[in-house]
Amino acid sequence: MLSKIAAHKYKILFAICIVMCFGIIRAFEKSLFYDPFLDYFEIDFKNLPYPEVDGFKLFFGLFLRYFLNTVLSLILIYVLFRDVEIFKFSAFLYLFFLVTLFVAFFVILNYLPNANWLLFYIRRFIIQPIFVLLFIPAFYYQSQNFKK
Repeated sequence: MLSKIAAHKYKILFAICIVMCFGIIRAFEKSLFYDPFLDYFEIDFKNLPYPEVDGFKLFFGLFLRYFLNTVLSLILIYVLFRDVEIFKFSAFLYLFFLVTLFVAFFVILNYLPNANWLLFYIRRFIIQPIFVLLFIPAFYYQSQNFKK
């Protein structure tokens, strides 16, 4: 086991650095991104109307955060698997989810004033690196099955 860790020490160190970058994004989210929903979802929001938002600034704030998380996630996936096909497939999935989640977010925001919980979860997928937590085990399982 220790020999495997020693053989992959640079991969492990690079992965730790990327995870730390995710933490930095999270730690400085209030100063880096325009998102009035950060405070809104910290309170009891179930019966409250959505906060007033500048749609243009909100879109670019969420997009920047999604973009940063995507870039870090794709780098992490490439570092862990060293497979261009997995990288391309992941990039395609991130692009697909970008379009899907942003359309859903702004439709809910503009046309469904009582869908607070739905907006909460869709926004969570936009601002957090949740997809990488799903993709890494899936790609690892797939790579182990191909070896058999």
